[in-house]
Amino acid sequence: MIDLTPLIHHLARTPLETWSRGLQQQFDALYATGHGDLARWSAAVEAIPTLTPTFRDTIKEFRIDGPCSATEREQLRSALQGLIPWRKGPFHVFDVHIDTEWRSDWKWDRVSPHLDLNDKRILDVGCGNGYYMWRMLGAGAKTVIGIDPNWLFFCQFQAMLRFFDAPPVWHLPFALEDLPAKLEGFDTVFSMGVLYHRRSPIDHLLELKNCLINGGELVLETLVIEGDCNQVLVPKDRYAKMRNVWFLPSVDALELWLRRAGFKDIRCVDISHTTTSEQRTTDWMKYHSLIDFLDPQDPSKTVEGLPAPMRAVMVARKP
Repeated sequence: MIDLTPLIHHLARTPLETWSRGLQQQFDALYATGHGDLARWSAAVEAIPTLTPTFRDTIKEFRIDGPCSATEREQLRSALQGLIPWRKGPFHVFDVHIDTEWRSDWKWDRVSPHLDLNDKRILDVGCGNGYYMWRMLGAGAKTVIGIDPNWLFFCQFQAMLRFFDAPPVWHLPFALEDLPAKLEGFDTVFSMGVLYHRRSPIDHLLELKNCLINGGELVLETLVIEGDCNQVLVPKDRYAKMRNVWFLPSVDALELWLRRAGFKDIRCVDISHTTTSEQRTTDWMKYHSLIDFLDPQDPSKTVEGLPAPMRAVMVARKP
């Protein structure tokens, strides 16, 4: 069982103190229902050998090094392979290279120069396995809390956590809807790769704003299309073989949505077309990936004939 007492103590005398008092009970209730594979994934985490790092880097990359025998390295590799598929990363752990589906480090390198996370209390909505949370810690964050209801991602985070000594980083298997309304306790809120899965995108923006303190900053990454402020793509069925994609706005339309949701100081800090070098099948994620979602005759389009994935990162402030 996961003990959240350190998190509760960490949030004492902060705007999140009241929320923190019910976290253990909320977590325990979710853990009791869990997932059919949760026991297997938890066993994989427990199978990781006890290793003592002598080097940790979350600033330039995620890298853990230290003494590790050949036998221990194979035990480590086998345990981590028990948590396949690995989507976000990469992770370098005692010479085991987890070559994830996404080169998430590339996105971080594009976006992080535009952010000041030093001494910030951060919420990462849809945090996945926590890769970006570790990089936020490396960027100087005081507190990082990630929420994602996917139990495999939770276990992948727990696997990496074994190589740290009580860092101020926590992964909670919650959805955004599981948080109190008007939480208003975070300096920075990230929402990356979530907005297009929401049936009501402006409601999502309002929910994110309600997590921020006054003057807090939102970092929003989502799929976009070309066009003016009136251009929004609503797929008829699937987009790049994904069922749950609802709205792909232009950057100008996304800025308008943010303004309507009450944000100010809005700026687009990155626009990039997703390439098959950045998202691809690997030995650690052996299922279909981007190359299978694009038109083989015209990679500028998805297999459905829609514009190929392009992503924008917006930064905005709550008044």
